Amino acid sequence: MSRTWIALFIGLNLLAIGFSLSADSVKTVLVLGDSLSAGYGLNATQAYPALLQRRVDEVGLNFEVVNAGVSGDTSAGGLRRIDWLLRRQIDVLILELGANDGLRGIPLESTKANLQKIIDKTLQHSPGARIVIAGMMVPPNLGPIYTDQFRNLFSELAEENEAELIPFLLARVAGRRELNLADGIHPNPEGHRLVAETVWEVLEPVLRSLDR
Repeated sequence: MSRTWIALFIGLNLLAIGFSLSADSVKTVLVLGDSLSAGYGLNATQAYPALLQRRVDEVGLNFEVVNAGVSGDTSAGGLRRIDWLLRRQIDVLILELGANDGLRGIPLESTKANLQKIIDKTLQHSPGARIVIAGMMVPPNLGPIYTDQFRNLFSELAEENEAELIPFLLARVAGRRELNLADGIHPNPEGHRLVAETVWEVLEPVLRSLDR
C-alpha cells in the first residue's frame, strides 16, 4: 500500500474516531411528558423542549434535549414507554407527567407509584442520572382534598428522591388567555417560551454541574 493510501486510511480512521468521541461526549436530557412537552397544536420547534435546546446551545453546554412528549399520555403510559427510551444513556430526566392522571381522577397512589417506577428504572439504567420533576396542578372540581394532595405529590417525589423540583410547570401561563390556545389549557408559542424559562431556571444549574 502506498504512503498516500496509508495516510488517507489513517486520516479517515482518526476522523471516524473523532466523530465517535464527539457523539459520545454529548450528554442527554430526556423530557418524558404529555401534550405540554409534545407542543400540542404547535410545530415541534415551538415546544419548550426545543426552546431548551436553543438555550443549551446558546450557553455552550454539551447536551442534547430529547423530546419524548406524547399528547394524552398518563403516568402509566410513561411507565410503559420508559424502557424503550432507556436504550440510550440518560444524564438528566425531566419528568413531566401526571396532569392527565389528575384530569381523569386517577387515584393518587397509582400516579405516584408509576412516577416512582419511572425514576427507579431510569436510575437503574443510568446510575447518577439527575432527576427534575415538573410539578402540576389540577382544577378544583375533584374537591379540595384531591386537589391539594395532587399538588403535594410532586414535591413529595422530589424530596424522597433528592430530585430537583419545578414547583408548577405552568406558573407563568396558567389562566392567561393571551398565552394559551383557544382551549385555555395548552400554551401557545409565547406561552411555551415562558414555560421554557420556568424550566431553565431549575435545569441550567443541573446541566452546569454535569458539564464539568
